[in-house]
Amino acid sequence: MMDLAQGAEYGAEIDRKDLIEGLGKGLRVMEAFDDDHPRLTPTEVARLTGLTRTAARRYLLSLVHFGYAGTDGKLFWLTARVLRLSQSYLGASRLPRLVQPFIQRISMQCGETVNVSILDGHEVVYVARSNSPRVVSVGYQPGSRIPAHVVAPGVVLLAAMTEPESEQWLARHDFRAFTCHTVVAPEAFRQHVRAARALDFWIASKQLDPGLCGIATVLRDRKGTCKGAVSMTLPAATYSEDEMRAKLLPLLFDTAQTLRPLL
Repeated sequence: MMDLAQGAEYGAEIDRKDLIEGLGKGLRVMEAFDDDHPRLTPTEVARLTGLTRTAARRYLLSLVHFGYAGTDGKLFWLTARVLRLSQSYLGASRLPRLVQPFIQRISMQCGETVNVSILDGHEVVYVARSNSPRVVSVGYQPGSRIPAHVVAPGVVLLAAMTEPESEQWLARHDFRAFTCHTVVAPEAFRQHVRAARALDFWIASKQLDPGLCGIATVLRDRKGTCKGAVSMTLPAATYSEDEMRAKLLPLLFDTAQTLRPLL
């Protein structure tokens, strides 16, 4: 019997003899850096990744050597070269290129910014964005990563999972509060996911920013498999929920239906 290793978030089963463990550890070191930890010592990286301090230091020095990190001799930080990794995805993935003309069309129809996003672990990653006709627009640039529980795409992407899959996700998620409106109770969020599963869309208001709201629906391929979400992010004062359902939701549904045979 093969010795299988399963990806923690992605469910990919691979024969362990084919794995390069060092690559995984190096990626964990890179992922240790975030908004809360922009600069780290080897000791801090070791604590965040479960590596020994010696191993963490060697990985950090290797990242410096290859241009993906900088150091002052004590602290380490990631450099802009890391963006090449995300840019490679955006350039090579079929989804962003495919959806761009469609989200641009509905953006021109309604005057709002339209995004397409996917779920990566516990974050929504925005992979495509329309150019809004507005001089000042809101929304997320491609590559932006947002905790899934605070944006409408996150709710609909979870709703596209099976109940056991979404339950497993919920059990591991950190429900951090960003505003006084953020849903942080797992049971309340579970009810939102179930409601979105029945409605096939979701509206999230003031969850991440008190001035913003959003509406989203799922993008499915011809077999019904979820490939992402299409959404709009709006100033909360611009539309009521009834107006979003009446004016914006049909555009999102129509786009999702048009894209279905193409995905």
